[in-house]
Formats: sequence, structure tokens, C-alpha cells
Amino acid sequence: MKYMLLMQFSSKDLDIPKVEEWPAEDVRVHVQYMRDLNAELNGTGELVDAQGLDAPETARIVRAGGGVPVVSDGPFAETKEWLAGWWIVDCAGEPRAIEIAAKVSAAPGPQGRPLDMPVEVRRIMSEPPVEV
Repeated sequence: MKYMLLMQFSSKDLDIPKVEEWPAEDVRVHVQYMRDLNAELNGTGELVDAQGLDAPETARIVRAGGGVPVVSDGPFAETKEWLAGWWIVDCAGEPRAIEIAAKVSAAPGPQGRPLDMPVEVRRIMSEPPVEV
């Protein structure tokens, strides 16, 4: 079964500076942890994809605009949470997906302390739901 693991950043739940304010060694340790986790999942054949996302300030809203794309830098939903990255894993089931999500959540942050970031686990639908 395939699952999407969504790592969320929440300034209300986490009292840490922005990653660009971390000491260089803390960033290096964090990135290496993520690389090692991805290599582990690749080795077990469970990793389908994993990507980190840039800060929300770089996001753009795109609308069809009657055939001509209309691009703006908002408005965005008022929130203090944002999607920091994702993993798509193909694993035995939800218990394993939760185990992987816990490893993602434990990624080291400033001074090597685990970030304990919330990670949403959602099964990927292989087809639209069928009405009974």
C-alpha cells in the first residue's frame, strides 16, 4: 500500500528558529539524517519519492484565468502551519507507515534535539471510492 507522509511545520507547536538561522553544523546533521533515512527506505524498497519544500513565502497561487494563467503571491489561507516536505512510501500497511513517520518526526533540529514535527499519514487512493 502506498502512503503519503506530510511533514508539517507549526510555529505554534514548535519553538525553533527558521532553518536558515540554524548553525551550519545543525543544518548539516539534519540534512544527513534525512539522506540516511531516505537511503534506508530506498534499501528496503519502500521509498517512492521524498521532497523538501521551500518556505511558504516562495509559494504562488495559480488560477486558470480563462485560459491565461493568473499567478499571484496570495491570498493564502491564514495559518501558522505549512507543509515542509513529503515522502511517498510503498509499505506493508499503516503500522509501517506510522513507524516511518515517527522516524521523520525525530529528525534532529538545533543542538541535535529531535524536532518532533507533526507528520500526517494518508493512504494514497489507487482509484476513486466506489458507491455501494
